[in-house]
Amino acid sequence: MVWSEWLSVLALLVAIGALLVSTVALRVAQRTRRTRLRPRPVRGARAAVAVTAATGVGAFAQPMSPTSGAQVAFVCNPTKPGAVELRDAAIRACASRYMPEPMWFETTAADPGVGQARAAVERGAMTVVAVGGDGTVRAVAEALAGTDVAMGLIPLGTGNLLARNLDLPLTDTDELLRLALTGPPRAIDVGWLRVERYEDSVADDIAEAADDVPDASGGRVGASAPDGVGEPPRDHIFLVIAGLGFDAAVMGAADEDLKKRVGWFAYALAGIRHLNSSRMRLTIAVDGGEPTPVRVRSLLVGNCGRLPGGITLLPDARIDDGVLDLGAIDTRGGIAGWTQLVGEVALQGIGVRTELPGKMGKIEHSRARTLHVVADHPEQIQVDGDNIGEAFELTVRVDPRALRVRTATPA
Repeated sequence: MVWSEWLSVLALLVAIGALLVSTVALRVAQRTRRTRLRPRPVRGARAAVAVTAATGVGAFAQPMSPTSGAQVAFVCNPTKPGAVELRDAAIRACASRYMPEPMWFETTAADPGVGQARAAVERGAMTVVAVGGDGTVRAVAEALAGTDVAMGLIPLGTGNLLARNLDLPLTDTDELLRLALTGPPRAIDVGWLRVERYEDSVADDIAEAADDVPDASGGRVGASAPDGVGEPPRDHIFLVIAGLGFDAAVMGAADEDLKKRVGWFAYALAGIRHLNSSRMRLTIAVDGGEPTPVRVRSLLVGNCGRLPGGITLLPDARIDDGVLDLGAIDTRGGIAGWTQLVGEVALQGIGVRTELPGKMGKIEHSRARTLHVVADHPEQIQVDGDNIGEAFELTVRVDPRALRVRTATPA
């Protein structure tokens, strides 16, 4: 190999090494969090839990107290490490602040949290805390978007994307509970991705759970499928980043068992397997403008732009500015192009952007409130890290400041 090819290989090895270091740091943080979540002796809390188990309401609701008008509810994914211990901690956190005992709901295979969050609101909760990974956060946000009810976050997942972008302390459970219960609410934007052709090729249990309730424009009720065939279009919520192409394929290919063992490094391994995937041919129309043909590896539509491992894909994205940030990623020249792309992403993360002509690896940025995308054949799509299938045609829009989230600062 010539010297430039050796340099490309070296740069790739450095990038993989950085991912390994990030993975080790993440696993240490997870062990620290689990240690913090070990139950401490409490008086009366376990008795309350026992009463709850015997008098649960509904198929998935487990109210901790018969007191009506409870102000706080927790919607928890019980499969996440630490979820059971966190229930006792939630009781103590509310009691120490002279708050009513919280309601406790658990997600199920049939409903990942949408119905539970709606039930909490109907029973008087003014704060609903999502306890779990990014999927649980999406489900609770689906139910609360457009309401005055605030969402709290207790991240227990692999990515914890929204919590990272809101600068929440991921490993400090006591502080997370304090913020979820009493933190000032911050209004953030909500993104919606709609599959125009064809919804049949998409599987998103969150959108399906919400299918019987319309959004502000009535878009999810009464829609008809193209030519009367297949399922009608649905809106799929995202709070961080939706994507089409390479990134979605990587999300779908990551091994679930490997994710549990090594975290985000599982995505890096899946990404290596897709480095030789084909570039997409898309036609993109921004804010109702003229369609423009493009060739890219991946199209990102972001509400905010930070990922685990210190990666910033969309440095200009602001979570409450009423617009979405677009990132069109493209590479040519095999490993050399991908190596240059890694360098571009690393530099923009520290505020440096290069304008060199003829780059083999690049990410081009723009902004939009609405986006219409048509592919020459179905491409894989993801919302907040969940691969939901394939789309031939889709639209994306932003709902400005539609969700209130409890954080450390209101803005």
